[in-house]
Amino acid sequence: MSLVVRSRRDAIGVGVALLNRLANSRAVDRLGLRKPAERVVFEATKTGFRTAGALSRRFTAASKLAKPSRLPAARGTGRFDLTPTEDQQMVVEVVREYAAEVLRPAAASADTACATDAQVLSSSADLGLSLIEVPEELGGIVTERSAMTGVLVAEAMAHGDMGQAVACLAPAAVSTAISLWGDETQQATYLPAFTGSSVPPAALAILEPRPLFDPFSLQTTFAGGRLSGVKSLVPRGAEAELFVIAAASESGRPALFLVESDHPGVTIEAEPSMGLRAASLSRVILQDVPAVQLGTVEDYAECVRLSRLGWCALSLGTAKAVLDYVTPYVNSRVAFGEPISHRQSVAFMVANIGIELEGMRLVTYRAGSRAEQGLPFAREVALARRLCTDKGMQIGTDGVQLLGGHGFVKEHPVERWYRDLRAIGVMEGAVLV
Repeated sequence: MSLVVRSRRDAIGVGVALLNRLANSRAVDRLGLRKPAERVVFEATKTGFRTAGALSRRFTAASKLAKPSRLPAARGTGRFDLTPTEDQQMVVEVVREYAAEVLRPAAASADTACATDAQVLSSSADLGLSLIEVPEELGGIVTERSAMTGVLVAEAMAHGDMGQAVACLAPAAVSTAISLWGDETQQATYLPAFTGSSVPPAALAILEPRPLFDPFSLQTTFAGGRLSGVKSLVPRGAEAELFVIAAASESGRPALFLVESDHPGVTIEAEPSMGLRAASLSRVILQDVPAVQLGTVEDYAECVRLSRLGWCALSLGTAKAVLDYVTPYVNSRVAFGEPISHRQSVAFMVANIGIELEGMRLVTYRAGSRAEQGLPFAREVALARRLCTDKGMQIGTDGVQLLGGHGFVKEHPVERWYRDLRAIGVMEGAVLV
C-alpha cells in the first residue's frame, strides 16, 4: 500500500471521527448507556428566528498563503465505471449508519420544530462533512477533487432525512466554495474555522423570492463594494455566521460574494416552507452590506451546476427511503384476504419506483464522475436535474398513494418525503458537492 493511500485513509479516518462512536455502540449497550445517549442526541431543542444577523466570530487569517490551494482533478480510469472507490465506500458507510441511527429517529420532531436539533448538528460536524472538498494542506481530508464523494454523502444523508441533511451540509457548501474559488487571503481567513473543532454555521444563498427564478438573472446587486437584495430559502439563516451570496456584479454578470452576518444591514426573517422544514429556511435581506467577491464570474456557472448536482443526490436518498418503506408495507398490508402487493396496479407502481430510481442514480453519478475528473458536465447535470425533479416528485406521490389513507397522516414518514422531494426542482444553492 502506497504512502499516499495510507495518508488519505488516515486523513479520512480523522475527518470521520464519529466512526469510533458508532463502532463502540456495543460498549454503550453493555454499560447501559444507550438510552441516556439517545436522549442527549434526540432531545428536541426549540429555536426561534432572530431578526438580525447572527453574532459572528472574528474571522482572521492566522497565517498567509503564497497562493490559493486548489485540488487537482481525480484521475480517470479510462473506463465507464461508476463504482465507488474503497475510500468513498468507507466514508459512505459511516454516513449511512449515522443517517439511520441519528437523522431518521429525529426526523419527525425536527420537521415539527422547523429546526434540526443542536446536538444533531454538532455530531454531524464531527463527521467532517465540511472537509470533503478542503485540500489536505489546508486541514482537509482529500488530495484530489472529490465531487463524487459529495454526491454519495448527500445521498446517504438524505436517506435519513432530507431536511436535516440540508441543515448539516449547509456549512460544507461554503467551505467547498471557498476551497474551489477563494483566493489565498480568503482561504487563509475562513477555511481554518471549517477545519477546526467548532464549525461555524454558514450558508450558500442563490435563490430569490420571485416566480420563475433564473439564477443567471439576479436582482441582488453588488456596487461600490456593497450588496443589496433579498435571498430566499436559505438554510439555517438565523444562526449563520458567514454567507456566500449570489449577486449581479458591477459588470452585470452574476458572481459570488462573501458576507459575514454581523455586518449592519443583514436582516433575517423566518420563511416557513412546505418541505425541508428541518433546515430552518430563512429569508436574508441585505441593505448596503460590505462584501468581497469570491472567484470570478466564470466560476458562478460551475457553482450553480454543482449545487443542482447536490440536490439530485439528495433526491436519490429520499426516493430510496420511499422505496424501502413502501415495499414491506405493501407486502404486509392485507386487503380482501391477501397482501395488496398481489394486485398488479400496486406491484407495477412499486416496480416503477425502483426503475426510475435507478435511472436517476445513473445520470446523477455520471454527472458527479465527470465533475470530479474536471470534464464538462453541464449536459449531464441538466439531464439529472430534469429527471430527478420529475421522477422524484412522482416517486413521492406514488409513495403516498401506495399507503392510501396512511400516506396522508404524519404517523408514516411518506408524507414528509413527498413534501421534501418537491423541493428538488425549486431550490438553488444551499448545498454544493
